[in-house]
Amino acid sequence: MKKLINDPAEVVEAALAGMAAAHPELRVDVKQRIVVRADAPVAGKVGLVSGGGSGHEPLHGGFVGFGMLDAACPGEIFTSPVPDQILAATAAVDAGAGVLHIVKNYTGDVMNFDMAAELATAETGTEVRSVVVNDDVAVQDSLYTAGRRGVGATVILEKMAGAAAEQGRPLAAVAEIATRVNEQSRSMGVALTSCTVPAVGHPTFELGDDEMEIGIGIHGEPGRRRVPLAPAREIAAMLLEPILADLPFAQGDRVLCFVNGMGGTPLLELYLMFDEVARILHGHGVTIERSLVGPYITSLEMAGCSVTLTRLDDELTTLWDAPVRTPALRWGI
Repeated sequence: MKKLINDPAEVVEAALAGMAAAHPELRVDVKQRIVVRADAPVAGKVGLVSGGGSGHEPLHGGFVGFGMLDAACPGEIFTSPVPDQILAATAAVDAGAGVLHIVKNYTGDVMNFDMAAELATAETGTEVRSVVVNDDVAVQDSLYTAGRRGVGATVILEKMAGAAAEQGRPLAAVAEIATRVNEQSRSMGVALTSCTVPAVGHPTFELGDDEMEIGIGIHGEPGRRRVPLAPAREIAAMLLEPILADLPFAQGDRVLCFVNGMGGTPLLELYLMFDEVARILHGHGVTIERSLVGPYITSLEMAGCSVTLTRLDDELTTLWDAPVRTPALRWGI
């Protein structure tokens, strides 16, 4: 195992200390493991809290800031944050307008966010709503979920719901935007290699040099099938075919197209993949109105990518374009 670490048991704390040093615009509590925007709670504003296992950086801590999340709760690598973390983050961003929990559909995340929401309501009377992200079309159930997994749409949802909250919309309206983004988004990924969890010290699974896994999960969960390695144009078709059929996307649709790197794939290859995806979408009469390319929801050093399509309307496009200032996503400011 070759990694830039000291002690495998202290990777998360050390990374949070580094985030605090690099980003003074955030309040990072290394002991409680929460990342909060420095000006939180913002008077009159709905607070947005998300979180999940570490190892998916920049998700979620890298998206804390103006126009996106108010707080994030990083758990151990590929492990849900505990209710006390989520409760502390909820309290830190509660300005009296309520708090929205954005939860990827993994069993531990859903259970712990639900518990934290109940505690927040009981202890302080905070109104909490939750939106569960379940955009992955690869499999219905996995090692970590009942139902579909939450993957790339999480980034898009956090951005658009964050913009709605920044406009001063009430909790119900912000939750409606988050729900709509989830309903209009579909994703699927491919792995070319495994990743290695530091505390384990060996790859999560084995892939031959001439193999790839279609429909892989962000924790290394099995996908739909293991197939021979193929050119990028064929991989793009394998990912897009089930995405386009599932919503379904249709001729004349406008979409946000997000090609995401899993951590070990260079931007050179991600842009190449985007070009192949764009060719296929053009052939289906689907217009790419907005795009995002890069490693935004990763699986440590796994090589591979995922594709997310979000069907846009005028309101969602405006929310995507709204200013954002976070460590990992920034424009308009």
